[in-house]
Amino acid sequence: MDASLEKIADPTLAEMGKNLKEAMKMLEDGQRRTEEENGKKLVSGDIPGPLQGSGQDMVSILQLVQNLMHGDEDEESPSTRIQNIGEQGHMALLGHSLGAYISTLDKEKLRKLTTRILSDTTLWLCRIFRYENGCAYFHEEEREGLTKICRLAIHSRYEDFVVDGFNVLYNKKPVIYLSAAARPGLGQYLCNQLGLPFPCLCRVPCNTVFGSQHQMDVAFLEKLIKDDTERGKLPLLLVANAGTSAVGHTDKIGRLKELCEQYGMWLHVEGVNLATLALGYVSSSVLAATKCDSMTMTPGPWLGLPAVPAVTLYKHDDPALTLVAGLTSNKPADKLRALPLWLSLQYLGLDGIVERIKHACQLSQRLQESLKKVNHIKILVEEELSSPVVVFRFSQELPGSDAVVKAVPAANMVPSPSGRERHACDALNRWLGEQLKQLVPASGLTVMDLEVEGTCVRFSPLMTAAALGTRGEDVDQLVAGIQSKLPVLSCTLQLRGEFKQEVEGTAGLLYVDDPNWPGIGVVRYEHANDDKSSLKSDPEGKEIHTGLLKKLNELESDLTFKIGPEYKSMKSCLYVGMASDDIDIAELVETIAATAREIEENSRLLENMTEVVRKGIQEAQVELQKANEERLLEEGVLRQIPVVGSVLNWFSPVQALQKGRTFNLTAGSLESTEPIYVYKAQSTGVTPPPTPSGTRTKQRFTGQKPFKRSLRGSDALSETSSVSHIEDLEKVERLSSEPEPNTPEASTPKGHPGTPSPQKANQTENLQKGAQCPDDQPQVEEPENLR
Repeated sequence: MDASLEKIADPTLAEMGKNLKEAMKMLEDGQRRTEEENGKKLVSGDIPGPLQGSGQDMVSILQLVQNLMHGDEDEESPSTRIQNIGEQGHMALLGHSLGAYISTLDKEKLRKLTTRILSDTTLWLCRIFRYENGCAYFHEEEREGLTKICRLAIHSRYEDFVVDGFNVLYNKKPVIYLSAAARPGLGQYLCNQLGLPFPCLCRVPCNTVFGSQHQMDVAFLEKLIKDDTERGKLPLLLVANAGTSAVGHTDKIGRLKELCEQYGMWLHVEGVNLATLALGYVSSSVLAATKCDSMTMTPGPWLGLPAVPAVTLYKHDDPALTLVAGLTSNKPADKLRALPLWLSLQYLGLDGIVERIKHACQLSQRLQESLKKVNHIKILVEEELSSPVVVFRFSQELPGSDAVVKAVPAANMVPSPSGRERHACDALNRWLGEQLKQLVPASGLTVMDLEVEGTCVRFSPLMTAAALGTRGEDVDQLVAGIQSKLPVLSCTLQLRGEFKQEVEGTAGLLYVDDPNWPGIGVVRYEHANDDKSSLKSDPEGKEIHTGLLKKLNELESDLTFKIGPEYKSMKSCLYVGMASDDIDIAELVETIAATAREIEENSRLLENMTEVVRKGIQEAQVELQKANEERLLEEGVLRQIPVVGSVLNWFSPVQALQKGRTFNLTAGSLESTEPIYVYKAQSTGVTPPPTPSGTRTKQRFTGQKPFKRSLRGSDALSETSSVSHIEDLEKVERLSSEPEPNTPEASTPKGHPGTPSPQKANQTENLQKGAQCPDDQPQVEEPENLR
């Protein structure tokens, strides 16, 4: 590229291209230059700009921009850095710089150059996307082109609009028809930009019985148009979808075009499926969009071009009306908007453009074909193989329940027993989407909520593959990730109902219904002082749940536990995470309840002990004061005088016992120390109560983690081996419960000649036991030789 820059006749243009290339290389470089490399202090925390006195060179300024872009690299995630836009991205960015440079030319050269750029770009786009004899309007905001098209339609249908203005619209109100599956906020944006009231919008419902759930209902649309015509309204414009923003469905554009021609309406088409018009094979529904009055396309994301404007292609013969509507302009700056796209299209060529779009479509078809072989994965656009959008969700019907997702209108949906499973599947799909995004970042997955289907995962490579560099290996990795997560999803969904039943049947536990939690469930321990009617914070409950979380994490089970506030309250709850294997829910719930009860009892025991110690100290102080007074009375007043008292003590020493007090923590009382000094023995006092332990002890095998179902109750045991396994378990339990013999006779292999044999010793022992047995117990019969 440097050699080509040297051949440019204009040295200023060559210098500008060289500087731009060096600037982009510097800004994309993640490593910053140090102060020693720059030879001067860079501006970072000080006030930047010309207030520092002398100016700075271009390298220092670009270094400052790089510092502002990257920020603190330690805190910044790699995904937030500037993407690798490639050589075609540099060409698009070069167009913005060239546009500013071209604007400095004289008016005649500027007019010729801008006209050539605009006409070339319009011709290329019309040829590539099969929209013959069309005009192009380039705009930064995607919805801006539709706004200008609406103005053009108003001016075309209302001849006196320029003179009379809103009076014409008041006498005969225009109606703009939008699909119920259109982009959110599109109708409100149009009304705000056009100054129309919201009753001028008409939302057309989608099919519910025949056809796709996201396709516009043509029969119902025709009925709406007839009703509006009879009421004196003017059907103005219809916005159809060639790939809805949510799931990529395409309306029946051919039938809609016939309906618009019948009633004199303007047909505008938008959607991601318009990109497939550049391919050799195009579906008939998308191909019908080439006959519409206008269409809006976004070639920037399709081709991976940054800072490239959107394009609205339209057909109209009156230049005056297009000028009034704002679709054409005499300003060179407006015409130069096409310059970045003009450069990028020349760099890519027709083969490069088709290859990028074809690659994205192949990725979506590869994922769709792979997901058809995966159980419990539902695809929402199975009937449209040409759609470059794949929307799927995890769906599993529990035994004895209705279908989780039903193809019924959202307005007719009523709460059913499967509503809880629907919310559970939504939470699990949200978790699945987040996990897959972290597992395969290059896939560009998004999680969205649909009105009827619920939470789904969307794969739209046409909008992300060119920028992220998505490959076929990423799709295979995505499918493998889905298959690895399915056992966890299925197991968790099956255990949620059992967990709720166990919690509701356990005293002291409250089940919390949190539809956004993807785990087994949420539970709260209700302690003795818990105010159930209050939603205020509960410090004691938070302390108990914190200790409970610590105890459960120490068990080192496969489950994850978290603590958080209950939905719409400040009370703490315990969140049980996903389950990857069969879990003994009864043991889990019992462990949670017993551990929480133990923590509460220990905390109350500590509080009671603190109170007892405080009272004991007060009693000890009173006893010590009484003891001092008694000592003074026994010794007398004379002994308290310093000199006299020493003389009396020398002639007649006082024989006084050492008196003291000891505090028994177990009994909570003061006791005398006299037994310690007189009898040289300390009283044992009351036996302390055992430490409360509520956790259920369960015999586990080596390597078996907590909360796993035991082999005794497992269905995996065969009929021939189940009895032997149970007998082995009983033998192990019986041997572990019997004490080991510690007698010398048992440990001596061979007896001394003078000692009796083991048989005689056993007989003697049996005779002694028989003599000691009561009458109601059977005695050991004496042998014949001893009688």
